[in-house]
Amino acid sequence: MKTLEKIFAAKLLNIKAIKLQPENPFTWASGWKSPFYCDNRKTLSYPDLRNFVKLEICRVIEENFQQVDAIVGVATGAIPQGALVADALHKPFVYVRSKPKDHGLENLIEGELKPGMKVVVIEDLISTGGSSLKAVEAIRNNGCEVIGMVASYTYGFDVAKKAFDEAKVKLITLTNYEAVLEVALKTGYITEDQIPVLNEWRANPSEWRKDK
Repeated sequence: MKTLEKIFAAKLLNIKAIKLQPENPFTWASGWKSPFYCDNRKTLSYPDLRNFVKLEICRVIEENFQQVDAIVGVATGAIPQGALVADALHKPFVYVRSKPKDHGLENLIEGELKPGMKVVVIEDLISTGGSSLKAVEAIRNNGCEVIGMVASYTYGFDVAKKAFDEAKVKLITLTNYEAVLEVALKTGYITEDQIPVLNEWRANPSEWRKDK
């Protein structure tokens, strides 16, 4: 497993941005029950870690998406990190709302994207990929080309992989579910007997403990 994935996983666990509670599951906004919760926004409160994330996303973009014209953040979690990355790369920045404003200009995209621009989308987290790919659709409808997406973390659900493949969006993440579990196990954050429960959930998250 790549070193970066494990380093960043350890940093997230250290600030308790990732919580693993197999015995006391969380309820996501979607209604899914989950023994796993990731809040990458906590990294913004730690200057050194905030800078680490910014620099690593910039590195990924410079190595994989050299032709980028603009950086796009997905509201709300990826707005601050996206703006930091755009500033570091000296690129225009815009963000995409989950839905158009219900007043004023009724914008879905805030900022200015010119048709023909090649953009990289920044996300904080990928679960099903639904909201992320809605942002991609909005950008494409604006006449721009999405050349890739960079996210801090992904659960790696099959439904997300399929959605990104179908949308033809290249996704690169700084860390992922496997790296978090490996580091969490090595550091004693979780125990070996909790792994089967976590893997059972990840294999079928929408149905896991649905009756409880």
